[in-house]
Amino acid sequence: MIRLQLLVSLVLGAFSLSHAQSTSSDSLFVRQHYTKLDRQIAMRDGTKLYTVIFVPKDASPTNRYPFLMERTPYSAGPYGESKYPKSGPGPNKDLSQEKYIFVTQDVRGRYMSEGNFEEMTPGVDSPGRSAGAVDAPKTPATSSAKKGKKSSPSTSATTTDESTDTYDTIEWLLKNIPNNNGRVGLMGISYPGFYASAALPNAHPALKAVSPQAPVTDEFIGDDARHNGAFFLLDNFSFMNYFDSPRKGPQEDYEPLFSWKPTDAYKFFLDLGPIKNANGPTYYNNRAKIWNEYLQHDTYDDYWQTRNIRPHLKNVKPATMVVGGWFDAEDLFGALRTYEAIEKQSTGNRNTLVMGPWTHGAWSRDDWSQFGPLTFGQNTAKYYRDNLESTFFAFHLKDKGTFNAPEALLFDTGLNAWKSFDTWPPKTVQKQRFYLAPAQKLTTAKPVAGDSFEEYISDPAKPVPYTNGVQARRNNQYVIEDQRFVANRPDVVVFESEPLTEDLTVAGPINAQLFASTTGTDADFIVKVIDVMPDTTRNRADGPSKGIQLANYQRLVRAEVLRGKFRNSFTTPEPFKPGEVTTVRLQLPDVLHTFKKGHRLMVQVQHSWFPIVDRNPQKFLNIGTAEASDFQKATMRLYHNESYPSSIELTSMGK
Repeated sequence: MIRLQLLVSLVLGAFSLSHAQSTSSDSLFVRQHYTKLDRQIAMRDGTKLYTVIFVPKDASPTNRYPFLMERTPYSAGPYGESKYPKSGPGPNKDLSQEKYIFVTQDVRGRYMSEGNFEEMTPGVDSPGRSAGAVDAPKTPATSSAKKGKKSSPSTSATTTDESTDTYDTIEWLLKNIPNNNGRVGLMGISYPGFYASAALPNAHPALKAVSPQAPVTDEFIGDDARHNGAFFLLDNFSFMNYFDSPRKGPQEDYEPLFSWKPTDAYKFFLDLGPIKNANGPTYYNNRAKIWNEYLQHDTYDDYWQTRNIRPHLKNVKPATMVVGGWFDAEDLFGALRTYEAIEKQSTGNRNTLVMGPWTHGAWSRDDWSQFGPLTFGQNTAKYYRDNLESTFFAFHLKDKGTFNAPEALLFDTGLNAWKSFDTWPPKTVQKQRFYLAPAQKLTTAKPVAGDSFEEYISDPAKPVPYTNGVQARRNNQYVIEDQRFVANRPDVVVFESEPLTEDLTVAGPINAQLFASTTGTDADFIVKVIDVMPDTTRNRADGPSKGIQLANYQRLVRAEVLRGKFRNSFTTPEPFKPGEVTTVRLQLPDVLHTFKKGHRLMVQVQHSWFPIVDRNPQKFLNIGTAEASDFQKATMRLYHNESYPSSIELTSMGK
């Protein structure tokens, strides 16, 4: 993800807003306009965090600037006051030109900071703040999150979390950096977005504006590590090779644990076999702490629950602007659910949601007017920065201009238009149910057949690929990809509506209710909602997507996976009883998409999504310990009859 300094593409970009920078040629702009300070700031427990500060040279007692800060696990470098970044110093060119006192800090245990790094540092409860999960589906209301109390930030207590580290950093900055105006803003994309969210509980009074952008939020339910319990193999195998490399103390960079240069990721992971083989001598070899934690914690246990930041987002005082992308393959869940948690638990807080047609952090690109075959008719990234990000911080930190954004500003990915909402999801919606029906039909009429189902074989040895063609790394366009490449596979079942007679705008989550049986004892369920273009749609013949066939294009709008053993509880998995019809409910993340008149609505259901998601052996066990012999074919039945009417429920807006 992007700072104005260079984005480090950590193989797949998972989690990452990079701060790593090239120093081959320093930026004349930065040298001319800013003074660089490198400082070690002591936290309340004595741990020193490496902090890089850029102070405008024209700062003076009569020209004071606010702080704009980012806390990151991806390096605050280049290190040393004589080493200036090639570009910057702000998160992007627009904010750099606007001028702030820019602060970037290595979080504890990363790069040049002292201390021990903890994946998604658990928040420590303060009096009056409970740690129960926030609307975690199918999860008991009780929680085993940490119960330790955090003392008032003004005390010298040594109990720390990311909120206290942010508080202590702000306190030091206010006292030690002259010519500041006493206000602080905080932002970050992806993992730094988590640190922005984590600063909100018991925030320092000077923290006035915070923007968590694509924030990592709940890694078991919907963000980078797992989705509804299913492990995101491709992304994490690549990312943790670098990110999870051990260190002995402060260091300027990390070395990958192993060399990995596949030409065909699908073949590589199929040949790798069971996921336990990743800990063989060629790859992780039990050297990676977080990788092992991910695999060992196979249920939504204390490890994951204490790392869920949402329960702590109560009584939030700073103004917040949560930003996300509809095409974000990593933290779409995080953006939507962070906004939701603040909205529900911080009544009276000025909380804004912005969702654009972006991949992970694409709003920081110089230009984002096109993505694959999709064109938006405008530079959506520039629109966001000019009208939202720059004005948000300028208003709250400098009293400059106004910030009149609606409660929620979202991009309709079917109409290519920004839409404003007073609430999200909008209140003025109606539920509309589409039923899976015989002969691959998708209808609004409930089935009346007495015994109707699809029967097919799911074979882990031949998993359904997540993308078309041979890909060495993750194909970022899979989230909008034409699904015709799998529509004719015998292990993918397809249901399609008649052409729509009027526009259908879907605004909010999509809920699938499937009635299914398997001859195995576990199974993954992947549900895809697709916009099928008419056969009269012209071919695209311009730009980098020249020659793409859009007639009958099965454009993926939203897809999600559920590991079937978690269908009733994420904390207490249950095996399937072979041959017994079982209800499987799955909520797909929100959309704002208009299916146009003449288009068709399609639903596809499958049981593997490889290698984005690891293979399910279709046997009830801890998949992290599965042997090759555990993987087995299973006969699946997906029912669509009067007794078992499988369906999807949309939240649609009227005209």
